Amino acid sequence: MDRRAALRSLATATLGIVAAPAVLRHRYQLFAHSPAEYSARTIVLMRESTVIDMLCQFAFDDFREDNVPKAIRWRRDPAAFTADDFARFRDSGVTVLALGSGPGNYEGMLRFFAEWNGFVASHSDWFTRVDEARDLTSIKRSGKIGILMTTQTSDHFRTADDVDTFYALGQRVSQLTYNMQSRTGAGFLENRDSGLTAFGQEIIARMEKVGMVVDLSHCGDQTTLDALGVATRPPVFTHASARAMLPACSRCKPDEALRALAAKGGVVGIPMIRFMIRPEAPVTVQHVADHVEHLIRLIGPEHVGVGSDLDMAGLANPVTKEPGIGAISNQPNFSRYNAYFAANGGAHVDGLDHPKRLFDLTEALVQRKHSDATIRLVLGESFARVLAATWK
Repeated sequence: MDRRAALRSLATATLGIVAAPAVLRHRYQLFAHSPAEYSARTIVLMRESTVIDMLCQFAFDDFREDNVPKAIRWRRDPAAFTADDFARFRDSGVTVLALGSGPGNYEGMLRFFAEWNGFVASHSDWFTRVDEARDLTSIKRSGKIGILMTTQTSDHFRTADDVDTFYALGQRVSQLTYNMQSRTGAGFLENRDSGLTAFGQEIIARMEKVGMVVDLSHCGDQTTLDALGVATRPPVFTHASARAMLPACSRCKPDEALRALAAKGGVVGIPMIRFMIRPEAPVTVQHVADHVEHLIRLIGPEHVGVGSDLDMAGLANPVTKEPGIGAISNQPNFSRYNAYFAANGGAHVDGLDHPKRLFDLTEALVQRKHSDATIRLVLGESFARVLAATWK
């Protein structure tokens, strides 16, 4: 049996549901609720790869669903999460997802870690907390989904000793700053980026000592470069993109920072936020693939991964009870995002506001004739390398 026939056979065996016309075209429909079809090669790559989304925020509150959204019910009562709910996560093809909590203080983060540790423990048949490199290998064999405990701020570190505390609670990645000034450095929306602070350097040193990955996604340019300068282990941009393709969006990283990240062995995760992929609509999975290819050319596929910055359903932010209340656009200097939104108000890339979006990205890369090795790096191997190099 040649390789192409083997791929078709494996895909068919994997799915168990294939319409005859699709078989003849070597295309397969994966989901009953979607007419999208995928090649056998895409299905096999997703099935066999350890797929890591370095920012998939599980579920945002969505008050369009109910007076008490599922995400709130799940946090309050893990038993409310059902087998049908898990099926959405399983069918996504994602092996490991990073939670990426937003800004919070020490007490708020203690609650965050308590809730998520309790949730994972309550569903140990479906989820595993990812603590060390060998978990990235075993999770694929287990059939479970790995939960990577990460934060989008380091404001909860009152002293360097708090890094040890949260490491013990399961934290394995910490974003150095969010959008504004903090004790560690400046976020990219701050009026003036004064760079990495002495406290920030101390926090980086302690993170590297205990085995916690430094994330610089939201840092201002000077803070980013300062942190890259002092890093001794590979840092990451869990969710960022190239400013060369979107000059008006200062949330994206300049080439200088991307090359410095790669020189330290780090990885950048491609987001699926529309205004971080293309400066104007329309924006589709093909434009995401354009961005992946640009970064591959600039720094190499071993430094490129995925950090969708969406929840599993495809939301980019919570949907509040009152439109506009708590909107991300209310932040100071928000114009630096050069943001624009979909007709429904979402920030997602068109057509990727669903759980199977990494199948779509894989299919786009397959169609562009990238090698299996390159696609596997983007799907998870690049980030797995960095995590293993830092974790102890």
